[in-house]
Amino acid sequence: MTASSSLTQRFEALEHAVARRLLGAAQRLPSAVLQPLSRAADGAVVHPEIAILLGLQRLLGVRQLSEANVEAARRRMRRDSRVHSGTPISVGAVHELTYPAATGPQRARHYVPRSGGRAPLLVFVHGGGFALGDLDTHDLPCRALCSQGNMHVLSVEYRLAPEHPFPAAADDVSAALRWAQQNAERLGADPARVAIGGDSAGGNLAAVATLIAKRRGDALPALQLLIYPAVDSTRDSDSMASFSEGLFLTRADIHWFREAYLRDIDRSDERVSPLLSKDLKGLPPAIVLSAGFDPLRDEGEAYARALEAAGNRVLLRRFPQLIHGFINLGAVSPHAAQSLREVAELARDQLA
Repeated sequence: MTASSSLTQRFEALEHAVARRLLGAAQRLPSAVLQPLSRAADGAVVHPEIAILLGLQRLLGVRQLSEANVEAARRRMRRDSRVHSGTPISVGAVHELTYPAATGPQRARHYVPRSGGRAPLLVFVHGGGFALGDLDTHDLPCRALCSQGNMHVLSVEYRLAPEHPFPAAADDVSAALRWAQQNAERLGADPARVAIGGDSAGGNLAAVATLIAKRRGDALPALQLLIYPAVDSTRDSDSMASFSEGLFLTRADIHWFREAYLRDIDRSDERVSPLLSKDLKGLPPAIVLSAGFDPLRDEGEAYARALEAAGNRVLLRRFPQLIHGFINLGAVSPHAAQSLREVAELARDQLA
């Protein structure tokens, strides 16, 4: 480790400690002091812990993603994940490997639960607007899903935009699902219980991979775990207008991601906008999770209703006080950590 990287790690650890101390202090403040920090909508308010984190971002002058070039945005996401991660959640084992993606090997990381026996396997697809993110940015939620959900987690990378526009990511994730189904037993998991899930763009890709498997006549996953998924790139919903800025993910960011990934293709294609699929019948059970203060809230909840209307089993759960990206905040926000635990337990119970 170089002196420069050591110094960076110390600063990131200090930022993490400061955030935790501020949030700890916030728990002891009267509600009359905390209330003005929190935005209100639909009878809920942003949780004070999240409001304080957002206030820190504003105080530090953190720019929105769409104001940076893609490499700078990727560096920022990696840095933020390190600052927010804290001490890693313990799991049985972690193995680095590769899977054969559409045009060559891609990195993957296998998290093994502590329990014995054939536990389910979740293929986890990271978010980041199809342009950002990697195995490390989503290490925390994958560890939580593995430990608290008692399941194997196979976190997969895929080709990123704008270098690799649509359908590169969708093709890679479809390949990852097939590989996981074929190799679950070798990984020590139950081959009859291979699920797929992801957050944001990863939720889109999990839903798309499921639709592609159905269209091809391939084996379907046992469950879809869709965490604040992006499922309609043709329009801006009411929640996109209501929460367009100031809550981590902005409308400008979303439009930036769409342009990077989609360019000039037909955005009504179900491999882009699953909500617009003309046939949602015969799909596996789905858990769809939304955040109360998220630009993507309405489209994710609309997808849950569309799946249910098509005869599928669906569990829709809104976390009313949280924002987009909350599964990555569990090490600094106890409320986000408890919500992530609920996510893991919902998946565990569905796959039991």
